[in-house]
Order: sequence, then C-alpha cells, then structure tokens
Amino acid sequence: MTQARYRDLVEWPLMATALVFLTAYAWQVIGRISGDEALPFEIVLWITWGIFALDYFVNLWLAEDRTRWFFWNLHELLIVVLPFFRPLRLLRLVTLLSVLQRTVGETLRGRVATYVAGAAAMLILIGALAVLDVEQNAPDAKITTFGDAAWWAVTTITTVGYGDLYPVTPIGRIVAAALMMSGIAVLGIVTASIASWLVQRIEENAEDVAAAAEVKAAKAEEPVRAEMADLVTEIAALRMEIAELRQATETRQATQIKQEREA
Repeated sequence: MTQARYRDLVEWPLMATALVFLTAYAWQVIGRISGDEALPFEIVLWITWGIFALDYFVNLWLAEDRTRWFFWNLHELLIVVLPFFRPLRLLRLVTLLSVLQRTVGETLRGRVATYVAGAAAMLILIGALAVLDVEQNAPDAKITTFGDAAWWAVTTITTVGYGDLYPVTPIGRIVAAALMMSGIAVLGIVTASIASWLVQRIEENAEDVAAAAEVKAAKAEEPVRAEMADLVTEIAALRMEIAELRQATETRQATQIKQEREA
C-alpha cells in the first residue's frame, strides 16, 4: 500500500466524514443546542475527529520521507488538534475543497471557475457558522442569528464590509480576519482567471487571422502557379522544336557535304 493509493481509496470517505461533521456542527450551532441535548452531536464530532486523526497518522506512516511530509503538512496536524478550539474545527472541511479541486473540469478556466465558486461558498458557510458559534451568546453581540452571520460572511469575504454587523469577541475577530484574507485570495483567483480567459481569446483570434491570411495567400497564388505551369510547358515545347530544327539542319548540312565530296 502506497500513500498515493491510500489517498485515492479514502478520498471520498473523508469527504463524507467532513459532510457529516458539517451537518452535526451546523445543527448544533444554528439550533443553539447545549447541555445533554448536545451530547449526540458531540459524539458525532468526536468520531469524525478520530477518523481525521487516524487518517493523519496513516498518511504519516505511509510517507516515503516522514520528516519531510510532517513539515510540509503541518496544516494536517492542525486539523487533528483543532478539537480544543471549537470554532476552528471547521478547518477540517478543507477536505471538501481538495476533493473538489481533483474532480472539476480538465480545462484551466473550468477548473478555476468551479474551484473558486465551491471555495467561496464553503468559506462563507464556514465563516458564518464559526462567527455565530462564538458571537451568539456574547454580551453586546451584533451577530445572533444565522441569517445575520451569513450576511456578515458575504460582506466580509467580498471585502465590502458595511459595518452594520461585526464580531465583538477575540475569536470572532480572528475568524473575521481569516475570512477577509480568504476573500482577497478568492478575488485574486477570479481576476487571474478572467485575465487568462482574455489572453486565450486573443490568442485564438490571432490564430484565426493568421489561418485566414494563409488561405487567402494560397488562393492568390493559384493563378500565378497555373501561369507558371503553362510557361514551363511552352518553354519545354520550344526546346523540343529547337532541338528538332537543330537536328534537321545538321542532317541537311551533312547531306550537302557528302554530295559535294562525291561530285
């Protein structure tokens, strides 16, 4: 069993686990479930954490260079230790983004558009749930419903920031800062995608113009080539006539010389 083979096998199960986690977490946060009623949801969250932890250690064990893999995948370790930071548990959902990135279209523009749309929707949902989790019971909180949290997440990730809703807790502000940076990254990807599309269209138009010019030049050369072929044929015929005349002249001269000698 190689690490690549293992990742291919567990990719979709991990995605399903992330969706189960998202459903349990969202239900608990939006429904404001606490106490004994929250126990089933907490059990589901801890089970999903155990699955992610097991996946991390299996990947570490199967890695060819475990030290290098450990340092290059510190975010995976972060996902494992996040149960101690309840709102940040949602970072486990990066599994959904990685699966989305592998399953979208093959073309660059299709891949970028699909990935950006999926990433933006996922970040908005994650940001809304995380900020609602820490803000809804805080004193003087401005964000107390999921509708408010979703509106705040949309205005924040698009870098609009009306200021009508804002987090008042330290963790809520950390979530806000992360969402702002994510919004800048998403807008950058969108801009790069549009620029790539424009460049591609310009190149396609340039290729079409060049092909049309070649066809036009080829059509213009056809009469010239026909005339050249006729001239070549006429020159060949003239050469044959000249050769025949030269041969006849030489034959006549030879006959006259012979006759003179006989006389």
